Amino acid sequence: MSEPRWLSDEEQKIWRDFSAATRMLQAHLEGQLQHEAGMPHTYYEVLVALSEAPGRQLRMSELADARKASRSRLSHAVARLEANGWVRRESCPTDKRGSWAVLTAEGFAALEKAAPGHVEAVRESLFDPLTPEQVKALGEISAAVLGRLTPKCAAAEAELALREESGVASGDVREVPELAKAD
Repeated sequence: MSEPRWLSDEEQKIWRDFSAATRMLQAHLEGQLQHEAGMPHTYYEVLVALSEAPGRQLRMSELADARKASRSRLSHAVARLEANGWVRRESCPTDKRGSWAVLTAEGFAALEKAAPGHVEAVRESLFDPLTPEQVKALGEISAAVLGRLTPKCAAAEAELALREESGVASGDVREVPELAKAD
């Protein structure tokens, strides 16, 4: 095995500051949405994704992919949104296994009510402390990190989907030859 590429003192400080800042930002935004809109950030993101989709509907699998969520986690969130009357599921007429998540008028109204406070919290917490140059740099940095991670996450998601379809327990690749070859 090769020697780990340890972080320099400066990189270690930047990493810790970045990690703390992202955790604090997520916690702040979660708290704002819970307090002002009575919904977790995950539900807000689902409502946003549906509001931006054609016909305000997406296949459940597409919604899971768009939110980078497991299908079981997304299904749980959609069930809660259904209970609130904000989303309804519809069967897919061309695929008996598939279903659609559809944003209801009540769900769109809840999103319209939550959005101003959420956008203000994002602006106040993330953009207001930065100069225009820092905002541009943040965009470039975010794009670079996403560019590096997206293919790795896609491969991991494909592996997870294969495991779920084959009924293999999480972490057990012995029963799925295609996965064992990748290791």
